[in-house]
Amino acid sequence: MAHLNSNYLKLKAGYLFPEINRRVKAFCDAHPDGAQRLIRCGIGDVTEPLPLAVRKAMHAAVDELGERSSFRGYGPEQGYEFLRQAIAEGDYRSRGLDVANDEVFVSDGSKCDCGNILDIFGSENTIAVMDPVYPVYVDTNVMAGHTGDPDAQGVYPGLVYLVCNAENGFVPEIPTERVDLVYLCYPNNPTGAAATREQLTAWVKYALENDAIILFDAAYEAYIRQDDVPHSIYEIEGARKCAIEFRSFSKNGGFTGVRCAFTIVPKELECTTNTGERKPLHPLWNRRFSTKFNGVSYVTQRGAEALYSADGKAEVSALVDHYMANATILSDAARSCGLTVFGGINAPYIWVKAPAGLTSWDVFDKMLTEANVVITPGSGFGQAGEGYFRISAFNSLENAKEVAKRLPALTW
Repeated sequence: MAHLNSNYLKLKAGYLFPEINRRVKAFCDAHPDGAQRLIRCGIGDVTEPLPLAVRKAMHAAVDELGERSSFRGYGPEQGYEFLRQAIAEGDYRSRGLDVANDEVFVSDGSKCDCGNILDIFGSENTIAVMDPVYPVYVDTNVMAGHTGDPDAQGVYPGLVYLVCNAENGFVPEIPTERVDLVYLCYPNNPTGAAATREQLTAWVKYALENDAIILFDAAYEAYIRQDDVPHSIYEIEGARKCAIEFRSFSKNGGFTGVRCAFTIVPKELECTTNTGERKPLHPLWNRRFSTKFNGVSYVTQRGAEALYSADGKAEVSALVDHYMANATILSDAARSCGLTVFGGINAPYIWVKAPAGLTSWDVFDKMLTEANVVITPGSGFGQAGEGYFRISAFNSLENAKEVAKRLPALTW
């Protein structure tokens, strides 16, 4: 008899966003008029068209594949050199950061990389996650067998939860206990918070002193506005010895449907074997890529490369400005209702404290049924997210303004 991976049975009933979709579908089926007015500010999916520079590059790449002389089949699993060069130069070396082309691994999404990275780490590690947290960090560790069964609150033994709240600015305190792997996401999904240089320096110091590794998700780096917020963990001295960085083209270049991202694994980053030997992680991640992945399509990578052109940079900047303008509109509207608002400054997410007496899902249902607006309940991001909800600024300007009109009409 074939045996399944029983770790999947530990997962909670449903991943957050499918559960939201289920509730929204039920509402739309029961309320056709409300369905027509529905505005989605829940999942962080972009809405604006792909930059023109990207479209031109992808069209040209398709034409190349239409000619025998320029046709390409399988490409390098780690990514074409032209894109790895553009990333290393455009995102790192131009900022004075030492990242080599072959330390860049091009993939089909940061979500995938944040889960797949566990393939090269052992099951003995103590793993710390922020709370509230992007659910993928927790769920992929559950799937990999790094946890026990969840308790009634959905907390998994085997994970160290780093509480993020208004008191600490949604940047967790350095743990008093020793952990081996730490997931940090800044600018943060879901809270919209950003970690300062001083705060990230403290985390790098902790990792170096405890021989830990930071898994740093910087998918929203393009949205940073404040000068004291680092764009990369590698801006912190010593981070190349203790951190892996994940980035994506989904939110800056509108690639949520195109799929392209990258991970940086420095060559000096090492981990310990069961026998106490120290081994570099770079060749292991390279082997994992070569074995389990055939690479991102040539057409997609040419499109990603175009984001680093002069026209591409200008169009990315315009996209980011558009979504951040939405964030300002939504933040101001929430505050006008007397709600306490966080985020929306260095990230396109608005993190709002629920009114007294309402749970996160109470707010979700109220927004859905009374305003016909979809938001994300904070409890879906972890126990510490209860009592909050997230509004995504990824939308058209028209929709953002309409949501801003509907919010004050609600009775809070």
